[in-house]
Amino acid sequence: MNYSIIVKEDCATCQLVVPVIKQLQTDDELTIYSQDNVQFPAGVSVIDDTELEYSWRRRIETVPTLIKFDVNGAEISRVVGWNKNEWQVLTGRPLGFDLPNFRPGCGSKSVDPGMPEKLSARFDRDKLQSREVTVSTEEDDIEACYERGWSDGLPVVPPTAERVMRMLTGTSRSPEEVVGIVPPDLVPCTIEKVAINAVLAGCKPEYLPVVIASVEAALQDEFCMHGLLATTYYSGPLVIVNGPLSRAIGMNSRGNVLGQGNRANATIGRALQLVIRNVGGGKPGGVDRSAFGNPGKYTYCFAEDETNSCWESLAVEKGFSETASTVTLFAADGMQGIVDQKSRDPESLSRSFAAALRVVGHPKMILASDAILVVSPEHERIYRQAGWAKQDVKNYLNKILTIDGAELVAGAGGIAEGIPAKLAGKQLPKFREGGLNIVRAGGSAGMFSAIIAGWGASGSIGSIPVTREIK
Repeated sequence: MNYSIIVKEDCATCQLVVPVIKQLQTDDELTIYSQDNVQFPAGVSVIDDTELEYSWRRRIETVPTLIKFDVNGAEISRVVGWNKNEWQVLTGRPLGFDLPNFRPGCGSKSVDPGMPEKLSARFDRDKLQSREVTVSTEEDDIEACYERGWSDGLPVVPPTAERVMRMLTGTSRSPEEVVGIVPPDLVPCTIEKVAINAVLAGCKPEYLPVVIASVEAALQDEFCMHGLLATTYYSGPLVIVNGPLSRAIGMNSRGNVLGQGNRANATIGRALQLVIRNVGGGKPGGVDRSAFGNPGKYTYCFAEDETNSCWESLAVEKGFSETASTVTLFAADGMQGIVDQKSRDPESLSRSFAAALRVVGHPKMILASDAILVVSPEHERIYRQAGWAKQDVKNYLNKILTIDGAELVAGAGGIAEGIPAKLAGKQLPKFREGGLNIVRAGGSAGMFSAIIAGWGASGSIGSIPVTREIK
């Protein structure tokens, strides 16, 4: 049998077992790898592992680690730290030195802070398939990203191999796996490409599964990402995250939920936009023909506040379990605020909401833009106290948003915009069936809610919201 042992001089347990190491090298085929000093242990033949390649490839987390191999070089077993009985069983040798029966080992240098990513980038670089761009030492890294067109207008994090490998630790999925074809250039997008753009956006590795699910949702046909890019309308993708993962990674669902300040919210939405830009080629002035856009086209992402809600979440409405974590993508415009500090019954509050929802797109526009009503905890309390379920709110809103066509026809109210005159007298809904969704989010103080209107080509003629489970 063959054996190897990995040690470092700066480890009291490695110092302790030096007599055993010397015995084993004499009696057996033992190869010694030292992480910090090729003269340690003294008096024996030592292989230099100060570059830590062997430790990395053997996934050493603690020294000393003693490994036993068969004649073909395959690992049979290993012992971590010093355990006299286990070392004797593994080697089949009596180790009669006057040593304690057990001592824990020390941390391997290969798992020092930041080291796994460095070693992965150095020794597993072949796992990355993307072309490596060399930046000269005289070039500023941030400016180099700008000059190469990788930025959305704000500074990005340079995607070094080390950073990309660190990002990939956030998922068990293979870097080569293709998640879909990204418009408008219809380029295949791999997990690796998503990770690169997550680095650019400033994500943490634990955000990566959410970013991947967001990209997968955006590339589903029913979301119509290509059309959303090409439209002259205002809209871009909004990401709503549900489930325990949103809380585990620290997403904001409460105060300032649609504003700045939360890294997860800010960078997850931004990463999706950068994938569309950098992989698919969807850049303003190219296929992206929006006349105005909206600030959410930098990043538009938040979590629903499911804690202590009296309503089922958006994900549960879409057929997922309460324990599932999901993303829902919605083709969204900017936010429109609603203030109602006086309503104390659900009918009155709903009429405030309906009056604000009436103007989505245009007061005369019907069956076009979808909308998301973001209800704050204080407004939700009005419904909670009245015993109204979320579906009750939707039913009431849809009822009072059914409008006489005479108010909507072209010319009515002195406004040239409007629907054909033949529809005068008909009762017409503002939203298509399923076109109005409600989520709970926002700060606990303030009787404010918000409307996020959708693309004017919502529904079967354009984009419908897509919900996807996070893997």
